[in-house]
Amino acid sequence: MSIVADPAARAARVGRHVAAPPAAASPHDPAADARWLARAVELATANVHDGGGPFGAVVVADGVEVAVGQNRVTRDLDPTAHAEVQAIRAACRAADTFALDGMTLYTSCEPCPLCLAACLWARLDRVVFSADRHDASRGGFDDTAFYELFARDRATWDRTRVHELRLPQSTDPFDAWLRHTSRTAY
Repeated sequence: MSIVADPAARAARVGRHVAAPPAAASPHDPAADARWLARAVELATANVHDGGGPFGAVVVADGVEVAVGQNRVTRDLDPTAHAEVQAIRAACRAADTFALDGMTLYTSCEPCPLCLAACLWARLDRVVFSADRHDASRGGFDDTAFYELFARDRATWDRTRVHELRLPQSTDPFDAWLRHTSRTAY
């Protein structure tokens, strides 16, 4: 099934023209939000019973479930396999696009900095979460250190130091990108 929730936005990215979709008719439905959040919490709880982390996520477009994700960090030995990232990856495959304009991600817990960045890159219209970062911290998943670290100058980081080393050819990939006439803008 291919879902394109915002065909005008997708067409603009791939260089085609279509009429703009109609504006949203009504504000968000709190009862629908609660149902989708319950689905995300259900996925998270089931994942714990299957040996995974306590996080679940659902991507929804026009009231239809597009994809789900569960935390697979330890199962897949992948520190980026958070539930939200897994759901975004699956939704992009299902919708045949890298941008999820018009879609909402429901997640069992407030997105960590990694997941929040993924939501922004995916261009989701909304992110709705249930438990917050304090609940996650109580469960042993404390993102406070990341939030505090990002607020500091990188030179003061005591782990995973990030340094810039400019090479004469540092901008070559971007120059090649700009010369490439059939690139897909994003």
